[in-house]
Amino acid sequence: MIGPRRFLPSLSSLLALEAVDRLGSASAAAGELALTHGAISRQLKVLETQLGVPLIQRDGNRLKLNPAAAEYCGIVRGLLQDLSRATLKLKANPTGGSLNLAILPAFGMHWLAPRLKDFADRHPEVSVNLSTRLKPFDFRTADFDAAIHFGLRDWPGVDYLPIADEQILPVCAPDLLTEPPSDPAALLRYPLLHLETRADAWEAWFHTCGIQVSGLRGMLFDQFSTMAQAAVHGLGIALLPSYLAQPEIRSGRLVCAHGEAVTSAGSYYLVWPNERPARAPLLKFAQWLEQTLCGSLSGG
Repeated sequence: MIGPRRFLPSLSSLLALEAVDRLGSASAAAGELALTHGAISRQLKVLETQLGVPLIQRDGNRLKLNPAAAEYCGIVRGLLQDLSRATLKLKANPTGGSLNLAILPAFGMHWLAPRLKDFADRHPEVSVNLSTRLKPFDFRTADFDAAIHFGLRDWPGVDYLPIADEQILPVCAPDLLTEPPSDPAALLRYPLLHLETRADAWEAWFHTCGIQVSGLRGMLFDQFSTMAQAAVHGLGIALLPSYLAQPEIRSGRLVCAHGEAVTSAGSYYLVWPNERPARAPLLKFAQWLEQTLCGSLSGG
């Protein structure tokens, strides 16, 4: 429920307050808002009168917010940003709703994005906005409805919808190995490429082969896509998801360095905050995933 209207300042007054705080003077605020210096001063005076508290410290012709007003302005700035984003969402999709989805770069580009055409055909009223995030974040401070998460069920404050397991395999440039070694331990003689968010991936892979290793070092990458390119150019052996590795193998740019794909310890999930009701676009997207995309990831 919205409070009494007497506690709701005009948008013009709030814009003037935010601009003065951010720009440091009424003149600069007037220039940005296409108003006169006097109009800015009047808007601030109206706001002070309505709130019944002083907001401005006057130093000659300069205006400066007092500490309490600066704190208040920080909250106002966030609300104005939310209002701006909400308006952009409405303009982008006036007939339905939008879904702001945080995705993992490789999974989003190579696996999810090609399948979104089906969702768009089924739900043309929903606009899906994709942004990349590499690690879990706080939904309370981020403008996302949901996210794609890889790993365990270790993201606090969210609900989970399983999407798929992941198959990984070691790959490298064709000329890095004269022939795939029969012993997986032979891979330790070559440079191993590592992903920042999966620092122990190689140790876990060797463990599945019955080999205990620790403290492996090598080139470090923040995304699968750049690590894959490094492998293509002969910089080492990379552990890649099959949906990313198999197209490169079919093209001849990469070869499997040893054995077959193995299942990762983690899985892919759709996650969303459990402390607020899910919006209709999210419910439609989750239902679509549950009906059409659940299961193990397949190559390609």
